Amino acid sequence: MHAFVTGASGYMGRALVERLLARGHSVRALYRAGVRPGSDPGQSKLEGVEGNALDAATFAHRVAPCDTFVQLVGVPHPSPAKAALFRSIDLVSAKAGIDAAVSAKVAHFVYVSVAHPAPVMRAYIEARAEAEAYLRASALDATVLRPWYVIGPGHYWPLALKPFYWLGEILPPTRETSRRLGLLTLEQMIAALVHAVENPVRGITYLDVPAIRNIR
Repeated sequence: MHAFVTGASGYMGRALVERLLARGHSVRALYRAGVRPGSDPGQSKLEGVEGNALDAATFAHRVAPCDTFVQLVGVPHPSPAKAALFRSIDLVSAKAGIDAAVSAKVAHFVYVSVAHPAPVMRAYIEARAEAEAYLRASALDATVLRPWYVIGPGHYWPLALKPFYWLGEILPPTRETSRRLGLLTLEQMIAALVHAVENPVRGITYLDVPAIRNIR
């Protein structure tokens, strides 16, 4: 496959690019001026593309001939205090990515959204849900992943909540919510993203937390 990846230097992006390259795929990684991704002999199939993830005009012409577009740009460590950034960065970059993919006639779009509904992080969920609606309106074939919290380097604090998740999943009134808003590991997310890249769909497929956990 030939994938175009935005957010390639981020939490999930770095790991995904490494995994795709290791599996023999070619990757174009969007980067900001001055932060071009490193390259070594094992990354001969990695091509850096300079552009602004918030402005499709700066990179849309470099998407083709990629067959898959992976949208990973987002505010790091989301919190309620970052509500304005979710709209100015997460939502704007998602729309720019979708516009660029449509312009390039990309065959498959992969978008990391968020599990919803949920009792917290309303602004974050609203921005991602609006991006999903924009994606549906684009008529692109797409895979939408809906994780809640992804545990990995620098993101381990939710492990303290595991006893509550365990209890929530065994009690019938809270079982569905606890599973839908369950914790994922970075490895599970990368496996799901690679699966999405390697298995393009027709229409739109949504992968919630239980579905992501089941991908091997």
